[in-house]
Amino acid sequence: MLTDDIFMRVAIDRAWEYQLITYPNPAVGALVELNGRVLAVEAHREAGTSHAEVLALLRAYEELSNRKIEFNRLDANLAHNFLLSLPRGFFSNCSIYVTLEPCSHTGKTPSCATLLSKLKPKRVVVGTLDPIGSHSGGVELLKSVGVEVEVGVLEREAEELIEPFIIWQKRAFVIFKIAQTSNGRIGGGYLSSKESLTHLHKIRSKLSWLIIGGNTVRVDRPTLDCRFIGANPPDIAILSKKSLDEFDKTIPLFNIEDRRVEILSSDIFKKPSLILVEGGEGTIGALKDKFDWLLQYQTPKISSHPLGYGINLELEPLHQMRSGVDLALWSRFKRYR
Repeated sequence: MLTDDIFMRVAIDRAWEYQLITYPNPAVGALVELNGRVLAVEAHREAGTSHAEVLALLRAYEELSNRKIEFNRLDANLAHNFLLSLPRGFFSNCSIYVTLEPCSHTGKTPSCATLLSKLKPKRVVVGTLDPIGSHSGGVELLKSVGVEVEVGVLEREAEELIEPFIIWQKRAFVIFKIAQTSNGRIGGGYLSSKESLTHLHKIRSKLSWLIIGGNTVRVDRPTLDCRFIGANPPDIAILSKKSLDEFDKTIPLFNIEDRRVEILSSDIFKKPSLILVEGGEGTIGALKDKFDWLLQYQTPKISSHPLGYGINLELEPLHQMRSGVDLALWSRFKRYR
């Protein structure tokens, strides 16, 4: 159904706003619909908090009842208990669209599939099945209680959304970040909007490691913190042939409490983790075989600055979204398909 595609696309787009920020959980979006009217669109925001379906149902409750929820909706246990306390059949005429199969297991949060099996919406539409065997089974549970379920709507796009999650189950998922002008220049000071910097800092706060080129450390003297969101900064691995002792320790990144700073080792890439790489042409050239995705913040400026990336790499576009005045562009390095 064309309508299913439209609603699932909206849920997928919302989930992309939290891509990587949900680490180690996957990015997931959900939409609640009633008679063609969108009641709610939500996404999972952070591991250990309410899942996308739960947040969407809470928002739909507010829309239908014209009442505001007064408890912390990110508290999954409170949210599940509240939804289960609603009158029987409250959502029975609603359909819910979820980019990933509702989880059937109970971990830090209760099972969304169990919740939906008790709420019994009219229809549950799923983008793709859960790739983790111990988490799957939600679709079968819903069918067993008579809920109509449709699986595979915009399946390719839903699978792209959780590709990082699948990769970091077995090794490091590695993403390279660049900020550039519309004509591909990367020099001349900050090139990102405050919104882009805030988004980047949210991702940094979830990292296992942030890799930075040694020359960038020496020239830019960065801090590489998460000050825009007040979170703990990531540990740093420096790509360099020099030893750590040869770096100027007055460079700000060395002076953050409880931060590990090491020279990059290839072992870093073998462990299930989330790694972000920032740096110039030398860094991208040296590590190009390690990258999974590229995150590009493109600011609407034309610059005469000579600095850019003098390297040839093919990319496959995945998603784009607004980030203040910038565009945030997500791409896959093409060898992965």
